[in-house]
Amino acid sequence: MASYPELKGKSVLVTGAGRGIGLAIASRFITEGAQVLLTDISPGQADLVVTAAQRKETSASFHIMDVTSSSQTEDAISQAVALHGQLDIIVCNAGTGEVAPLIEATEASFDRQMSINAKGCFLSATIAARQMLKQGHGGRIIINASGAGKIAPGKATPLGLYAMSKHAVIGLTKQLGVELAADGILVNCICGGIVDTPMWDLIDREVTQRSNTPTGSFKAEAVASIPIGRIQRPEDMANLAVYLASDDASYIAGQTLNCSGGMLPY
Repeated sequence: MASYPELKGKSVLVTGAGRGIGLAIASRFITEGAQVLLTDISPGQADLVVTAAQRKETSASFHIMDVTSSSQTEDAISQAVALHGQLDIIVCNAGTGEVAPLIEATEASFDRQMSINAKGCFLSATIAARQMLKQGHGGRIIINASGAGKIAPGKATPLGLYAMSKHAVIGLTKQLGVELAADGILVNCICGGIVDTPMWDLIDREVTQRSNTPTGSFKAEAVASIPIGRIQRPEDMANLAVYLASDDASYIAGQTLNCSGGMLPY
């Protein structure tokens, strides 16, 4: 595993850090010596990571944050600045997903997924960008989308609204990446595939119920289709996130990078 000593002491905020990919990303930044503020709608497992980090005298803390609220987002970013003196890196990771084809999706479901996935990333990224512009020495904005944002999942994987919202997130990355590059704020996006998280377990349950097949069978078939030959771990996404925050990625802006074991070779 590569190490990035330049990340030591950097001020990092991670949204959706209570579990899964967000928790893995926050943990990896802590390992690199960064000062990390983990945020989520509820603590989840974040408190365990914070406690472990503090025992090692590493700066890590948790802050309640609803990414759909501009005031809570501003408050969390202000908290990161108060704790660490500035904000160097934000990882916009918070998201949600529901299983249904578009023709069965409700307006309430549309509002929920677009609000958390698209609006949440928009608020986190733009409010963080304004703070970075005020500081005047650049920064990194890393947005977690999904492979679903680069394709149109078919009937076998009915993630219509989720895919729509992730397409929007990729569009946000491109536009913001171009707008902020000259100011030294590099905006990039990471896209995972089949990640071993509670969300994929939920997808499996929903899909197998719809198709009247054994629980676990859909996930097993999906994993079998991964060219690299294993399910993706949250830590795989964390590795890519810290790379994009490092000096090695100083000439990458407005890009969407896949981390999917070969499932999305484009």
